[in-house]
Amino acid sequence: MEWYIIIALIGTGVAAGFINTTAGGGSMLTIPLLMFIGLPANVANGTNRIAILLQNVIGVNTFCKKKVLDLRSDYRLAVPAIVGSIIGAFIAVEIDVDVLKKVIAGLMVALLFVVVLKPDVWVKERVGKVDAKPSVLQYVIFFFIGVYGGFIQMGVGFILLAGLVLGSGYDLVKANAVKVFIVLIYTVFSLGIFFFHGQVNIVAGLILAAGNMFGAWLGVHFQVKGGAKYVRYVLILAMVIVILNLFGVFN
Repeated sequence: MEWYIIIALIGTGVAAGFINTTAGGGSMLTIPLLMFIGLPANVANGTNRIAILLQNVIGVNTFCKKKVLDLRSDYRLAVPAIVGSIIGAFIAVEIDVDVLKKVIAGLMVALLFVVVLKPDVWVKERVGKVDAKPSVLQYVIFFFIGVYGGFIQMGVGFILLAGLVLGSGYDLVKANAVKVFIVLIYTVFSLGIFFFHGQVNIVAGLILAAGNMFGAWLGVHFQVKGGAKYVRYVLILAMVIVILNLFGVFN
């Protein structure tokens, strides 16, 4: 592999790791790059999971050290997401990517309005909701989020954040910590399925992962130091860029 491709993978990985940990949408950078260097779309989709997995190992570990994440209680919503992700990974090769992008774009626009027009919802933890046991509806919602995340990683971070903030009452920093943990767990299963079907390039994935891991470390420290208020600004910027990209502005 040429040196400039290695640099591009690591550099893009750093940006993606930071974005994924603080907001979402980093795979909008990494999957196109993996395809640009010659990987088929399905292999790029599978290879990207290596970087996501290792990025979130660093993210979860750092969030735990900073005492933002408590695995003894924050595991609950990961269970339905894991089940959904396994199903999603099996149907990954059947999706119509163009249709999916239009659906994601519409959803992102709706979420962007909520983030902009209702800032307090995203920066203040709601007392009495966070420690409550998730409802049946929340389990169902996170099952379908897992299905989506299982077959394509792009944009799942935004959807998870919406579920955790609007549905579970977390602020953005706590929501990001739980999001990173959920994605870590279900990525183990979905990556295994992609491996089984021979849709993973290990070398490219590990090089990309090196950048993602450092980006995730930076992202966690930014959130803990800056707080939910500043994370919200990053979230808005990331969503605007992703929406523009989905509508083909950068093509």
